Amino acid sequence: MKLNFWKNLESKLKMMDKFNTKSLLIYVAGPYSGANRDEIKRNVDNAIDVGIKIFLKGHFPYIPHLTDLVDYRAKEIGVNLTWNDFIRWDIPWLKMCNALLYLGKSNGADLELENAKSLGKQIFYSVDEIPPRSCFHGLRIKQKKE
Repeated sequence: MKLNFWKNLESKLKMMDKFNTKSLLIYVAGPYSGANRDEIKRNVDNAIDVGIKIFLKGHFPYIPHLTDLVDYRAKEIGVNLTWNDFIRWDIPWLKMCNALLYLGKSNGADLELENAKSLGKQIFYSVDEIPPRSCFHGLRIKQKKE
């Protein structure tokens, strides 16, 4: 009896896996620039919040807005990185991703969207469109010893 239960369970899990998508690397494209530091922070926070939601759905976000920290530090050490520098920084990451989430209109996000389309990437326009996936299915994580 026990053997039948496990065989049925294994069969059901395999069937579910066929309909489940693999974990995706998702590029988050959205407005970054703003008229002032508060607007930039709001845009960065929004991208991070969305990235957290993507992660909780079982996928792995790339959030280019995090280069805001690089920009801040570059200015501290006297390095002037331009908008084009950051686009050049981000495009290789876009190429590595499976998909792009488009959060809204901006020069950079529109350029990233067009690049993603030309590369044949899957495009999402809302976090709700992204299917959930358990990225940790079958992954054994060692617990930290205290």
